[in-house]
Amino acid sequence: MSAASPVDQPTSPFAYVPYRLFWFARIFAILALQMQIVATGWRVYDVSGSAMALGFIGLAEFLPSILLVLVTGHVADRFDRRKVINFCQGLEILAMLVLWLALWDDNTKALWPAFLAVTILGTARAFEMPAASSLVPNLVPPALFPRAVALNSSAWQAASIVGPALGGVGYGLLGHWIFAVCALFFAIAFILVRFIRLPPRTQAPSAKQISLETLFAGFRFIWGKPIVLGAISLDLFAVLLGGATALLPVLAKDQFHAGPVMAGILRAAPSVGALATGLALAWWPVRRRIGHVLFICVAAFGVGTIIFGLTSSALIAGVALVVMGAVDMVSVFIRQSLVQLETPDDMRGRVSAVSSLFIGASNQLGEFESGVTAAWWGAGTAVVVGGVGTLVIVALWCTLFPALRKVDRFPGAPPA
Repeated sequence: MSAASPVDQPTSPFAYVPYRLFWFARIFAILALQMQIVATGWRVYDVSGSAMALGFIGLAEFLPSILLVLVTGHVADRFDRRKVINFCQGLEILAMLVLWLALWDDNTKALWPAFLAVTILGTARAFEMPAASSLVPNLVPPALFPRAVALNSSAWQAASIVGPALGGVGYGLLGHWIFAVCALFFAIAFILVRFIRLPPRTQAPSAKQISLETLFAGFRFIWGKPIVLGAISLDLFAVLLGGATALLPVLAKDQFHAGPVMAGILRAAPSVGALATGLALAWWPVRRRIGHVLFICVAAFGVGTIIFGLTSSALIAGVALVVMGAVDMVSVFIRQSLVQLETPDDMRGRVSAVSSLFIGASNQLGEFESGVTAAWWGAGTAVVVGGVGTLVIVALWCTLFPALRKVDRFPGAPPA
């Protein structure tokens, strides 16, 4: 990153080679992860016939992010983040090879090697996510970081749409060999990250002695920074209350009178809206009144959730889900940009680890909350109540976090 004048400075993150390498590495890694999720589910169920085994697979992949949250962020802040990412990608390649061998035989009864592989994968992901999030601000100037966030989110959404389809088709054509393909994709990501070169000052974060103070520093920093705490907690409670996609199978059948094909289309609708919005934000990012825009988008997410729960039309439901995905992408764009730019570089790993934990927990707990309330009141009513709850959270957070509501520009952004 040169010290060019603002007039001469590139306007796209892709103008910087380190960011290009990182972006394509993330594409291959996310594709491999999404393909693996689908293929592992199919393969484990094919060889075991047990739905309980599928539940344990999901648990084995999610638990490491909870158990290791204090360590993963500290590692991202203490060591060279590129090396941390590379090491994790090496573990992901190993996990794919173990899955490939563990599920080779159609008649296998021993599933523990597959659970071990998924646990290795979950552990690698737990360390990789905060390191990858913390590395992005080192790849582009602060003024271009919001665009980089938008492009990263677009890559995630595109891979989340294409990856499961590739995983299903690949498993149908290749069987257990699909895990070798996933290993190849992780290997490509590994090579791309190896070629990233950064200025000396961003090569490795400063090392500090590990202590309880440094381990809990991420939580303490978030608690003492109202803008960061407000942004992370707003997303946490909005997703926890407003997440309605977990009830799609029930709503598609009972409320929209549609089959599995329509349910699949509706499931993809939020990603379609998010992908289109992410690409738009990469070229026309939000620059002013970002606090107001954040609250408006979360409120729009709640309104979309209410419409989704009230309607009996699959078409209206689909439009509502596309809009929900679009406004959610804007809120994610603002939240991630604010959190990373408001956090000092030597703290970004720990703060990213806590943020990732909150997001993951909100998704998991949101699905649980949706299931419980649907059992109490019915699926449609549960979705509407969740949407109303999101609006209540927006109103409360406007009062509790006025500093977040009043944020005008991203830190480091050039004046208008």
